[in-house]
Formats: sequence, structure tokens, C-alpha cells
Amino acid sequence: MKTVFLLRHAKSDWADAGLKDQDRRLSERGRDAAPRMGAYLSAKHYEPDAVLCSTARRTVETCDLVKSAIGEGVQVQFEDSLYLAGLRHLLDRLKWLDDHVKSAMIIGHNPGLEQLANALPHSPKTEAEEKLHRRMREKFSTCALAVIKLPIKTWRDLKPGTGTLVDFMRPRDL
Repeated sequence: MKTVFLLRHAKSDWADAGLKDQDRRLSERGRDAAPRMGAYLSAKHYEPDAVLCSTARRTVETCDLVKSAIGEGVQVQFEDSLYLAGLRHLLDRLKWLDDHVKSAMIIGHNPGLEQLANALPHSPKTEAEEKLHRRMREKFSTCALAVIKLPIKTWRDLKPGTGTLVDFMRPRDL
């Protein structure tokens, strides 16, 4: 069994129109939401073995604000290729994880992160699963978290439609 945590970066600041997109920092709202999501991660005992994080400033800042909640010792890999990565790239990147990694978090961007969150789980089988899927389809907002359990032994076996969406949380729902 493997677990994937998909965390969209917190709300970014658009005030400086001269900045490149990759250099945008978190807004005040984002700096408030990320620690709250970190507290949620901690309360739920969500502790990924590895974190893959885009190198965009807003994702790095989000990572910094949740890192103490998921464990200071967790290995974080900052990867340029995760910046605005699409579904296929994110899926392929997870397949390259070492199999000793039981759970991994990606801190990244939409639309790719949301597409992955919608692609990995199977169709809802219970009312509770349907409620989570509906909330996720409604809006995968900034700093939203999707948690997907996967019945696989190796990351190479990862494929869409096989996991179970076990949690979906947005800052506004905390």
C-alpha cells in the first residue's frame, strides 16, 4: 500500500506585475492558510516519507510553512520539472520513487495537480467517497490537500483509477 498527498501551493501574491510567474511569493492569505493546513496535516498524522516540491517561490514557501508539521526530517526534493507540470509528468515522476518510500507528497500547481488528484482514485463506491470527490471537483483551491491510498507494492505499478480518495481538505473548510 502506498499513499500520495497532493498539496497545491498556498495563495500567491499578484501585486508585482513585473515578477516572473515562478518568482511570485505567497500573499498574506497564503501565509495564513499554509500553517493552518500544516496543523491539519499534523492533527491527522499525515507524515510523508518524501516530498517532491516545485521550485517556484510560492511552492517553496508553502513547503517551508508546512514542513514542521510533516516532520523536519522528511527529505524534500526541489525539482524544476514540477513547475506547472502536467498530469503525465507528475504520474511518471511518482513512478520513479524508490519503493522503500511508502508515502509521498507533491507540492505543486494546477491544473496538473488537480488532474492527478482526479485521475488516481477509482470512482466513488460509498457515500462518503462521493462527498469527498464532489468537494474536490467543486474547487481544488490554493493550499488544498488530496490524500489518495493506492493498493500497489511498487511505484512502477501506479496507474490512474486504482486508488481511493481518503481525504480532501481546503483551507476554507478548516
